[in-house]
Amino acid sequence: MDKNVLENYERYCNRIKLFKSFGYDIDKERDFVIEKAQPIEGRILELGTGKGNFAVALAQKGYQITTVDISEEEQKFAKMNIQYFGLLEKVNFVIADAEHLHFPDDSYDISFGINLMHHLSQPLKVLDEFLRVTSTRGKIIISDFSKEGFSIIKKIHESEGGDHNSGNCTLNEIAEYILSKGFQIDKFNSKCQELIIIRRRGN
Repeated sequence: MDKNVLENYERYCNRIKLFKSFGYDIDKERDFVIEKAQPIEGRILELGTGKGNFAVALAQKGYQITTVDISEEEQKFAKMNIQYFGLLEKVNFVIADAEHLHFPDDSYDISFGINLMHHLSQPLKVLDEFLRVTSTRGKIIISDFSKEGFSIIKKIHESEGGDHNSGNCTLNEIAEYILSKGFQIDKFNSKCQELIIIRRRGN
């Protein structure tokens, strides 16, 4: 296997171990999101590829997905993570601005935004794009760090000499915005994640 892919996977594993040492189990939290999102079927979209943690989890479970990120550099690492598991055929990587997606209306049946919203300068614009590209019979899963999750992430970044921007828009504010547009939501919580599932009323 390519040396760069192996080295990238080693960094990926070390990152998972680092998070776990601070009390954040990446694998467990991904499984929590996937469990609550069931059934997962049809055309699947992820906004915010990052290093590919969630894309890996979906691909490993056999799902075919399209994943979008504005950063080509981030997706380079995500692609290598997917490649390590031999799952490149499961994932369509797209470079795009989540505020201005090129997908037609109702392109996807289920859409995910995992630990994405706190990174965004215009989260409500991205929500509008989620609503536009997701089928009227589909659902949108938005998950972000809980209070404890943000505390852990902050400590991890500080241990590396950095800082972590927690953003200005909470999941509660996102829920209020969604409800004001006539959608319904279900809320779930784990140790480190908060999650809302968005559907049109009656679905």
